[in-house]
Amino acid sequence: MAIVEIKVPDIGDFSEVAVIELLVKPGDTVKAEQSLITVESDKASMEIPSSHAGVVKELKVKLGDKVKEGSVVLMLEAAGEAAAPSAPLAPVVSAPAPAAVPALASEPVARVSSPVAVPAHAPTAPSGKLPHASPSVRKFARELGVPLEEVKGTGHKGRITDEDVKNFTKSVMNGGARTQAMGTAPAGGGSGTGLDLLPWPKVDFAKFGEIERKELSRIKKISGANLHRNWVMIPHVTHHEHADVTELEALRVQLNKENEKAGIKFTMLAFVIKACVAALKKFPEFNASLDGDALVYKKYFHIGFAADTPNGLVVPVLKDADKKGILQITQELGELSKKARDGKLTPAEMTGGCFSISSLGGIGGRYFTPIVNAPEVAILGLTKTFMEPVWDGKAFEPRLTLPMSLSYDHRVIDGASAARFAAYLSQVLGDFRRVLL
Repeated sequence: MAIVEIKVPDIGDFSEVAVIELLVKPGDTVKAEQSLITVESDKASMEIPSSHAGVVKELKVKLGDKVKEGSVVLMLEAAGEAAAPSAPLAPVVSAPAPAAVPALASEPVARVSSPVAVPAHAPTAPSGKLPHASPSVRKFARELGVPLEEVKGTGHKGRITDEDVKNFTKSVMNGGARTQAMGTAPAGGGSGTGLDLLPWPKVDFAKFGEIERKELSRIKKISGANLHRNWVMIPHVTHHEHADVTELEALRVQLNKENEKAGIKFTMLAFVIKACVAALKKFPEFNASLDGDALVYKKYFHIGFAADTPNGLVVPVLKDADKKGILQITQELGELSKKARDGKLTPAEMTGGCFSISSLGGIGGRYFTPIVNAPEVAILGLTKTFMEPVWDGKAFEPRLTLPMSLSYDHRVIDGASAARFAAYLSQVLGDFRRVLL
């Protein structure tokens, strides 16, 4: 038996993350790849796995601790001979990035709130002291996105209760608990008037018939709050367009036949990603983000695509799409989609996006309004292609049409720019040789 240190592996771009759950205790027997602790940042919740099997001798972290890559989680008496150091396991991401949850590569996100502008609550910087609250209250606060450091506890010795969290949320929604934001306010920001909302109706549904209650997954709880924020804080406009993809679909089918033995299957999404890169290069304001009163133009092209999983929606990001061909994009889409379904995406694979695509694939529908994935300024929604007769000047011809819905942040993009972007994207998809220009 050998005593080994189990450390936090690569967790992407996060310098420090908070420990929110301890999944093992001294004396427990664990298997290799078994989750040990759960950590949470403003981007994702992750379960840190064990690189060895053995018995837990000593925990080196406690609830509320801040850890980073290389931090020691626990001491483990490894089973068998001491194993040579191996590549650290990737953390299992169990929640999506708050700023990255549009609709998906096969299914939309339909959780849309009332489009009423609400002043953002600007949380104070964490004090480093863990607020006095029970685990159930902490969980409740995380589900609502409430910073416990700012909640005044009314329980015994200042303990924070469920009611305190509810009252804080009501106060923020009414504009009464906002604190001064650090740095420069976003362009066009004002004090606002707050919301005077009726309380959410409480109904005993069982009185009317048989029911079944299921808790939302962690991903859906967090993504719902993020979608709410994005919808309320971003002035959305959606421009609808369509593209004639008759020739492009014929090319896709031909490529699939030629690569059938190799097991490679080209999807329309791969071609759309490449076309979007061409459009982003021509219209750089779509590849930008608001930073206070400034606009940050990105010189890289990372495209996010929403992927459906058993636990909810996640958004993998395909990096440097401008430097990759259709074959490589197709292969990476398949790899990232599989990792998303298996819950194996790393934080680094879900961050850094410039522009997102939400595709309903073959499910159906004609147009919809995808929610902009902050801090991006636009998102493209795709639905099922359909055949329609098109007049060519002499006769009607059957053409395969791809409906597109472009939602954009009206603070950054005006209607004319959106129309030009969508029209150009339609032209590229109609004649894919334009990608080379």
